[in-house]
Amino acid sequence: SRMTVKAVKMSCAAPNVYTKVPDGGWGWTVAFAFFFVEALTYGIIKSFGVFFNDLMESFDETNSRISWIISICVFVQTFTAPLSTVLSNRFGHRLVVMAGGALISSGMVAASFARTVVDMYVAIGVISGLGYCLSFLPTVTILSQYFDKRRSLVTAVASTGECFAVFSFAPAITALKEQIGWRYSLLAVGVLQLSIVVCGSLLRPILIVKEQEEVKVQPVEEPAETKYMLENEQTRTSIESIDSGVEITTSPSNVPGKTKVEPKSEEPKENVQVLVDNNSTPTEPKTQLLDFSVMKDYSFICYAFFGLFATLGFFAPSLYIIPLSLSLGIGKDHSAYILSAMAIAEVFGRISAGWVLNKKPIRKIYIELICVILLSVALFAFPFASEFWGLMTCSIFFGFMLGTVAGTHIPLLAEDDVVGIDKMSSAAGVYVFIQSLAGLAGPPLAGVLVDTTQNYSSAFYSCAAGMVLGAVFLSLVRPCKVGLCRRREQCVEEAAAEPPQDPPEDFIEMDIGKADSSGKGADS
Repeated sequence: SRMTVKAVKMSCAAPNVYTKVPDGGWGWTVAFAFFFVEALTYGIIKSFGVFFNDLMESFDETNSRISWIISICVFVQTFTAPLSTVLSNRFGHRLVVMAGGALISSGMVAASFARTVVDMYVAIGVISGLGYCLSFLPTVTILSQYFDKRRSLVTAVASTGECFAVFSFAPAITALKEQIGWRYSLLAVGVLQLSIVVCGSLLRPILIVKEQEEVKVQPVEEPAETKYMLENEQTRTSIESIDSGVEITTSPSNVPGKTKVEPKSEEPKENVQVLVDNNSTPTEPKTQLLDFSVMKDYSFICYAFFGLFATLGFFAPSLYIIPLSLSLGIGKDHSAYILSAMAIAEVFGRISAGWVLNKKPIRKIYIELICVILLSVALFAFPFASEFWGLMTCSIFFGFMLGTVAGTHIPLLAEDDVVGIDKMSSAAGVYVFIQSLAGLAGPPLAGVLVDTTQNYSSAFYSCAAGMVLGAVFLSLVRPCKVGLCRRREQCVEEAAAEPPQDPPEDFIEMDIGKADSSGKGADS
């Protein structure tokens, strides 16, 4: 007979079906959508520094209290990452991203009518923050599913949308404020962010279906005892051994492999379709909404701590670079140019990192570690700048190194050194959730240090300290993964070394013989 093993897959709404990861196809459209999602999420967050002094003057608040706006936004964005993963697995990436775009636009428009800083906390911090989470994380997750060999390069290039946004938005918003004021400028940004809904509509799901395997099975002669039971019983016949406790039954649940025979017609034919299920669970697989088993992986734990501390250095520099330049006597126009130069350098950093990580063979986790160390050096260099060109040099260096890290730290979760592509979705949710603590504490901590010391340099020192701690944990990721693999190999070798205890081939006949002899003795 011929056995056909079929893989059962759950159906999705209008998915793109491939027999293997396409490394292109509709993935290019997804990359295009991710470019604009990056521009309208992180690009706006990093450009928010142009509103900093206006908000301080309008609400008569301190640096630390204004910093809480972005801090709450980043916290909500990262804290609700598991929710984004659950909703994406339940309703699909497309619907979740579209809902996130609507929330972002609503929050930003509402913020333009805010009368107190608390109103800004709710509008931008909570409403837009939740929208940022629902928009960004599902987009980068589904993009990673469309690419394999080109994943690092494509993700890095697509993520440059954030950099182009900072480069263009910072001078544009600054000029717009001079014409219509900061409130109408914020309103215009909120309307622009509504286009995320269009980007979300382009995220078609992907389904990988393996080709069918033809497995030929040799006919197996049934034992005499089993044939006797099949001929004489219609429901169920069992022979229990008094001594060994072995039960033999014709019930399908006790047939090895739970093989279910489905003939195509009543007449016997040569080809019989057999659906094999080696598990005790139903044949239709259930999608796990959130897999917290990644928390048992020591390499992922170290990588999560890296993200926790590195996040301290991601947002504060872009928020405080303009106030720092103004404190050094640099004009507003030149300060905006410094932020734009940082964004351009970040573009080259992201593309360079993607190109390098796309090379094989290469240990990507070590390249990331080198970039994090150099990023720490860039943060320590800011306080030593005392004029325009010095600050411009530090900004360009920082922007380039930030691009190498910011564009690759989430896609690296798909690498085998961390968790792998199979657990990428759940790992990304948990990873970004852990980052939420640093996202909440980072900007306000820098603001408190600035208010206490009356020096913007202290904000950059705090960012550099967090980045150094992140580098320490990142250096432990690979050793933890190697150690875990070695322990598993030792367990397998020890299990293989133990001699198997196989039962005798004639144990059924022995038990039946004992049962017959005991029955004859009772009759006599």
